[in-house]
Amino acid sequence: MSGHIGIAGVSPEGAALFCQALTRQFAATARGGTDPRAWPRVTMHNEPFGLYLDALRERDWMRVGALLRRSADKLAGCGATFCLTPDNAVQHGIHVAEVGSPIPWVSMPELVADALVAAGCQTVGIIGTKMVTTGSTYQTMLGLRGVQLLVPESPEIDELDRIIFEELIYGLRIPDSQRRALRIVEQLASRGCEGVILGCSEAPLVITPDNSPIAIFDAAEILAAGALTRAIHG
Repeated sequence: MSGHIGIAGVSPEGAALFCQALTRQFAATARGGTDPRAWPRVTMHNEPFGLYLDALRERDWMRVGALLRRSADKLAGCGATFCLTPDNAVQHGIHVAEVGSPIPWVSMPELVADALVAAGCQTVGIIGTKMVTTGSTYQTMLGLRGVQLLVPESPEIDELDRIIFEELIYGLRIPDSQRRALRIVEQLASRGCEGVILGCSEAPLVITPDNSPIAIFDAAEILAAGALTRAIHG
């Protein structure tokens, strides 16, 4: 019997996009011969997004972890066999949430690092909030795997942060903002990046494999694929 995936939602738009990613990933496995009846159970629980925003603004990882842990407890009660969150900004909170957690957590940065190593990438860029691009969400994990991570220039980081928090988390796709985001990807490519991590669950609203000048490593899609593999094959 397939496992039961528990999703700790943070950003409503990001959580919704992740559910779509799960569906796409399973459709791909079904076309590859996986029995459609193997579709795992999926349960999502979320605490109010505003509570996460308040904790993140104060860099209060204990509060972030407590919110994630509350979701893990609820998900375990629903029968989930493991849990995850597709939100890049709260990944550090998992270290707090997993202490004594009733079910294990899946690490998105670790899966992304595995995917980059498998693809043979040595230098990659990242698109995300200021907290993600300037913090160690991906930097440490990639450094340990020998992958160099380049971040956008400081004004570009501020612009991305504005686009994400003023537009993308509300599901808004503004053409001018999309052009700005793609120019940032082009700049990363000009600096030698072989690919770019979409380290924001809403980034696929404006950056896709069809419009990016370099390879896309969508963290949410990679997490969805890893979650399905774990649920179906153990």
